[in-house]
Amino acid sequence: MRTMTAKAAQAAEAQAGPGASTSPAAGPKGRRRGKSMGVQNVAGWLFSTPFLVLFLVFMAFPIVATLVMSFTDFGLRNVTHPMDANFIGFENYAKLFGDEKFLKSLFNTAYFVVVGVPLTISLGLVVAVLLNNGIDRARTFFRVGFYAPVVTTIVAVAVVWRFVLDPSDGLVAGLFSEMGLTAPDFLGSETLAMPSMIAMAVWRNLGTVMVLFIAGLQAIPTEVREAARLDGAGAWQEFRGITVPLLRPTLLYATVITTIGYLNVFEEPFVMTQGGPSDSTLTVSLNMYREGFNFFHMGYASAMAYVLFVVIMGITVLQLRLLKDNTK
Repeated sequence: MRTMTAKAAQAAEAQAGPGASTSPAAGPKGRRRGKSMGVQNVAGWLFSTPFLVLFLVFMAFPIVATLVMSFTDFGLRNVTHPMDANFIGFENYAKLFGDEKFLKSLFNTAYFVVVGVPLTISLGLVVAVLLNNGIDRARTFFRVGFYAPVVTTIVAVAVVWRFVLDPSDGLVAGLFSEMGLTAPDFLGSETLAMPSMIAMAVWRNLGTVMVLFIAGLQAIPTEVREAARLDGAGAWQEFRGITVPLLRPTLLYATVITTIGYLNVFEEPFVMTQGGPSDSTLTVSLNMYREGFNFFHMGYASAMAYVLFVVIMGITVLQLRLLKDNTK
């Protein structure tokens, strides 16, 4: 009888599998473990609650509200009664592409990006290579000097540049005067105002790109450089054949974040030129600000914001696809 019972127990254990436990305490342990995991999940959500509340109130809700507003004629009268705004469909979007001021601001923003991004990336790479390899003395001093404008408030930077470029009392005017020349009105000229802002933006953002490239250069194995030199590669061949290809992931990241920042350019024209002269420095972000907070055409400004968002997304995806195969 006992032998039959033992055989039956062995058969049951074999059917249950090697991982199964016949201990009566296995059930309570599993329940306690599940309860502990549940407590940890609840604690995690509780700790995340402040961030989630801030994100929902100050990020998610404004994004959704702006999208809804872009399909309405939301204006000053609707600030106190937002539900009274009229739904007008895609009328704001259709109006944008017939608005000469918006098209002008779109062209100015494109000009700022097309000229500013390559200058910032190329100069940042040159400075990073020099600071990483070519300059031995006071290297830290130069790094701090190039990065200092990045941590300086953009308003302060713009005010300083306005003083530097002032045609009567500015630093540049003084240099021209020493040479017996009259300084041009850089910020008052339709031709020179945008290049002047681009120069200021490149100078300010050079430090960010420089730091990224220095980090990328220091990640390149020294064995690769030494092997190239042993094969007779010169400085230019090493830079073109080794440094640039191995820096492509860093180059992609620096290009993407710089392009996004330049597409959103606002502070420079707002402080330095107010979009003038004759809207020659009016950017999409500044135009959006004017329409939304000066004229209170908030539905129209919201449509402008989403057009800019689509442009940024499209350019970013294009950049990622162009360099994707080279960054694997």
